[in-house]
Amino acid sequence: MLLRSMTRFILLLLAASTVHAQNLDALRRGFRTPPEDAKIMMRWWWFGPSLTRAQVDRDLQKMKEGGIGGVEVQPVYPLSLEGNYAWLSDEFIDLLRYTRERTAALGMRMDLTLGSGWPYGGPHIPVSKAAGRLRIDRINVPAGASHVKAPALSEGESLIAYFVGSKQIPNLEAVLKSDRAVTVTAFISSRSGMQVKRASMGAEGFVLDHYDRSALDAHLKTAGDRLMQAFDKKPPRAVFSDSLEVFASDWTPNFLSEFKKRRGYDITPHLPALADDLPDSGAVRNDWAKTLTELCNENYLAPLNEWAHKHGTLLRSQTYGVPPVSLASQSLVDLPEGEKPHWRLFTPARWASSAAHLYGKPVASTETWTWLHSPAYRATPLDMKAEADLHFLEGITQLVGHGWPSPAGTAFYAAAVFSDSNPWYTVMPDVAAYLQRVSWLLRQGKPANDVAIYLPEADERAKFTPGNVSLDRAFETRLHIIRDVLDAGFNFDFTDDEAIEQLGITHPVLVLPNVERMSAAAAQRIAGYKAKGGIVIAYKSLPSLAPGLNDKAPQKLDAILTDDVKAALTAAVKPDFTGVDGLGFIHRKTADADIYFVVNTTNRKLPADFSFRAVGPREIWDPVTGETLQPTAELAAYESRVVVVSKNAVSQPKAVESVREIKLEVTSDLWPEFFSGVRKYVTSFNYTGGGRLFLSFGEGTPLDGAQGNRPGMRAWLDSPVREAAVIFVNGRKSGSVWKPPYELDITHLIKAGQNTLRIEVANTRMNELAGQSLPNYKLLNLRFGERFQPQDVNQIKPLPSGITGPVKLVIR
Repeated sequence: MLLRSMTRFILLLLAASTVHAQNLDALRRGFRTPPEDAKIMMRWWWFGPSLTRAQVDRDLQKMKEGGIGGVEVQPVYPLSLEGNYAWLSDEFIDLLRYTRERTAALGMRMDLTLGSGWPYGGPHIPVSKAAGRLRIDRINVPAGASHVKAPALSEGESLIAYFVGSKQIPNLEAVLKSDRAVTVTAFISSRSGMQVKRASMGAEGFVLDHYDRSALDAHLKTAGDRLMQAFDKKPPRAVFSDSLEVFASDWTPNFLSEFKKRRGYDITPHLPALADDLPDSGAVRNDWAKTLTELCNENYLAPLNEWAHKHGTLLRSQTYGVPPVSLASQSLVDLPEGEKPHWRLFTPARWASSAAHLYGKPVASTETWTWLHSPAYRATPLDMKAEADLHFLEGITQLVGHGWPSPAGTAFYAAAVFSDSNPWYTVMPDVAAYLQRVSWLLRQGKPANDVAIYLPEADERAKFTPGNVSLDRAFETRLHIIRDVLDAGFNFDFTDDEAIEQLGITHPVLVLPNVERMSAAAAQRIAGYKAKGGIVIAYKSLPSLAPGLNDKAPQKLDAILTDDVKAALTAAVKPDFTGVDGLGFIHRKTADADIYFVVNTTNRKLPADFSFRAVGPREIWDPVTGETLQPTAELAAYESRVVVVSKNAVSQPKAVESVREIKLEVTSDLWPEFFSGVRKYVTSFNYTGGGRLFLSFGEGTPLDGAQGNRPGMRAWLDSPVREAAVIFVNGRKSGSVWKPPYELDITHLIKAGQNTLRIEVANTRMNELAGQSLPNYKLLNLRFGERFQPQDVNQIKPLPSGITGPVKLVIR
């Protein structure tokens, strides 16, 4: 009875996370004033931890003022020698409890990672429950040898078997005094030795074994239950599991018995197929990796989700990496989360949104802005928008910023900073409102993606080798057809064998990307889908091989076999979107309307002559202000807009071009080279009427966008306002300028005759940092060990500030 009640409670929580607008009027209202739960969240790094209640109060208030709707508390490594207290200590739990009280009072959400750093682990994880791996030693035995040293076994290790070639031998004595030299391969159940990354004080230790339920139970008993003592009155919105970066973890001590139970044969005689390329290597490797996936699902994800529900909260999980979790693994979490803003490639972000779409999850989130425009404090509001829009194009509907460091003024080694330490935080409320508005809108109705791209998981598992068992990383270099699907004018979700077996296929088109191995059950489902009118397009080949050693081969599929996916798609289905290169779109469908979110992903103007498959009257909405726009001939660099097609839409008149421009002379104090902050520009002008009045700063300067192999991204545009401006007309705030087009409609505050104009421009913190010596972490590293390396500090230098181009009044 208790479990059923808790399940109903969790379902209500999920349903409450998004409210669907039922008609176009409701959609308009929600778009203009979106609800609180669509606001962005921030990963809140507690360095040390060393925060005080006063610092918690201050930071939460600043976040609230900036339009940030919630936090994910993440305790990480110390940045000071003194003042730190241990993770899970009474002081730490007390501060968590206080933080929960304050977030509730402010109407903010609070998530909590069930650990410190990542992945889960700590001093409570003994080596017997630490992340496992398959160790393979090669022992060269010369001809006639009378003695050979056995491999040394460390604590937590045990010998599995010896082999010469593909033949198992009972012991090393079996190869002594041989008339030829031989190489013995020893397979050992071992431990990776991986330690928790970026751990806070007192959280150091082994990463747990994600294939061993007892290891998770030990972590939840020591860490999870202790953390939840801080939430005795009100649970967090969600508990968080970070990306599964348990590198090289590909074994667990009871793997042999689990494998035989699941796959129906003993893998021991086939172990050489994992280490060497043998005739049955592909099938055996698939079976090995699939077993790892199942063990992680059953011993980590499912019980972690159950534990969260038992405590009245949700599980938000970055379900990718190692262990080799699959797309279908994300059915076991409430709130799937991804990362990486590469909308034309395979990413964990698209993986997460696909799972959300397939399994009916209302919200899919991303860890957003990781490595954005390094070094820390270099990122601008435009950088934020440029990346966030790519996440939206990937189907993401909740942004979790990476992030907000505390104490103030510090910075995480691998991320930008979005706190009020940035002078441009003056426009954060407007940036956050834009992100909130789009997040909410893209939760409305249902996704209208035409194409399902099949993930060839068995093919990639068949290529795995010990220490290399990540599905998502394998797909990053394989799925080039994603570009063809997008270029053909379609959007897509991923699917896989398990999802097809469980749910079938609901997309009009299924694309198979050069697939060799497929389960017989999935092939049968696909054949049924095709018989009912589904379109199956196979790139280059049709699946013909069984995934595993004892599996049945798939039936031959009836499909459109092609080397040109783009041509095959457009011949089979009318494109959903047509526009120039560089434009991206995402499509949602409600009972009343087709909603298209369109983005110029480039740093140059593009023509706005795109079209949609949906026909009918249309309205153009501004996601920055929430207002209805007149059509324009162009989209500015990195500009986005919403087009709503509906029989109830009110079509807009044609665009009005500029009819007159007036150049303004503005004056300001000088910007010292190492000054970071706000400077004021002032002027006055006379207005006699004649149309709507826009304050314009110019278009900005496109830059060479060569990213190379650097992580993260940035906007490749130098703004004419470095980096954001708040505009006041006749003493009243009119709005802000922080992205293209760099203009603001100020008509509503203008009066006939003389008017005053004040422009408050804010830059980044980089100039201030460039005027200071770099921190010396020698003593910190000696005391705590080197837990991080500062990023790109050689690139800290003063940057141009202020208004860099002409300021004009444009009358339309």
